[in-house]
Amino acid sequence: MRLDAAAGKCIDEHRYADAADLLRQAVALHPDHADGWFNLGYALRQLRAYPEALSAYDEAIRRNLVDPEAAHVNRAAILSEYLEQIDQAEQELLAAIALNPGYLPAWLNLGGLMEDVGKADAAARAYREASRIAPGNGRARARLSAIRVHKGEGAAAIDDLEQGLRLGVDSEDDRAELLFALGNALDAEERYSEAFAAITQANAINAALRPTPLRYDRRAQEQLVDDLIAQFPVRPDRVTADTDVGMIFVCGMFRSGSTVIEQLLGRHPLVQIGGELELIPAMVHDHLLPYPFALRHISTEKLQYLRKQYFERVRSNFPLAHHVTDKRPDNFIHIGLIKKLFPDAKILHTRRNILDNILSAFFLNFADSINYADRIEDLIHYAAQYRRLMAHWQTVFGEDIVTVDYDLMVQDPDSIMAAAFRKLGLGISGYALADAGGASIIRTPSNWKARSAVNSQSSGRWKNYADALVFARAELGETLG
Repeated sequence: MRLDAAAGKCIDEHRYADAADLLRQAVALHPDHADGWFNLGYALRQLRAYPEALSAYDEAIRRNLVDPEAAHVNRAAILSEYLEQIDQAEQELLAAIALNPGYLPAWLNLGGLMEDVGKADAAARAYREASRIAPGNGRARARLSAIRVHKGEGAAAIDDLEQGLRLGVDSEDDRAELLFALGNALDAEERYSEAFAAITQANAINAALRPTPLRYDRRAQEQLVDDLIAQFPVRPDRVTADTDVGMIFVCGMFRSGSTVIEQLLGRHPLVQIGGELELIPAMVHDHLLPYPFALRHISTEKLQYLRKQYFERVRSNFPLAHHVTDKRPDNFIHIGLIKKLFPDAKILHTRRNILDNILSAFFLNFADSINYADRIEDLIHYAAQYRRLMAHWQTVFGEDIVTVDYDLMVQDPDSIMAAAFRKLGLGISGYALADAGGASIIRTPSNWKARSAVNSQSSGRWKNYADALVFARAELGETLG
């Protein structure tokens, strides 16, 4: 009990390595401690130790966990999101449902998994069951709406969402989910003023729910960019970093086309899509605070440790890969750190029309994960700081940063991606073709758009909202084109 209590405190404080050590002691003392195994699985998952986390959850089930369906859902999340073992993940979710047919998280996760692999009808069936279990759940109805819009049933989706808002929701989070879905459905039906009003209301709910200390701080963001520029005025000294896997870090603003571009990169036979690995932000949080000042006097031994830890995680997830993509868009903040750790790594910077980028981010429900999207003015400020930092990185690292312009790519994907392959040292190939819409796994809130064949439909979308973006054009120096 003392070990459990101490581990729980560590988890509350996000000290997952300490929690894992305590929980290992607990289950060693009492091997049938099912809750201990479950909590160990959680701690290991936060540490990105995915094979070990799977084993811990499996032990929890084997030791007669009171709610084994929860362990099955957690195993499914690891298998699908990090190890790309989709069939096994589906079996875990079906096992959870068999144990408890009314378990809402299993149905929601099954719907999400079916969306990831492009099975719209199966996803809709799962979300309908979730809605039957919890009529006020916003996520189920919102994702059903996205599928209906994808099928050309935008008007019906709007009616359903408006009915859901009238009938009532379980929480303000659920209300925000429905309003975001409604705004995007109205956008698809070209009802732009109504769409912007719904999205603004949805973001206002998120802003109201966000605790004051977690709200976007413009001055703090400016200071971070200043500090990063000061920390990396020139290219870091080159260090030996032997590895048998080449890393391609895909970064830029969220909603800059990174998912589609990563999918096209993955058509190359030597490139393994890694998705949002989250390893760099976790490294900063766990080892490099205060950031970036902790880098001033970091030892060679510490750098070697961090490098080794990163590659061990990559190799654990993708043991046979030649090149792996790490697509965490806001890793653009950490390009200096990345090049200090991995001097041979390539940076693929995804860029699109900044007004389209801002609008697309404003229309997405980031909830508590991204604080600058609650207000269009904060998005504009963040975009200006992103531009300032990227200009510095490009000056320092030159050709190691390969920029792919989304708006140019959708006009001529073959030649743009061929140039990107060549600059990344992968040779020129015919793997990035304009009809590359059939990727097997796509994880993004705009799943169904990303799954379509490459097209220019989203370029210039901001013009539908030109009046609402007058301030953005003035701040960012954009002219009406």
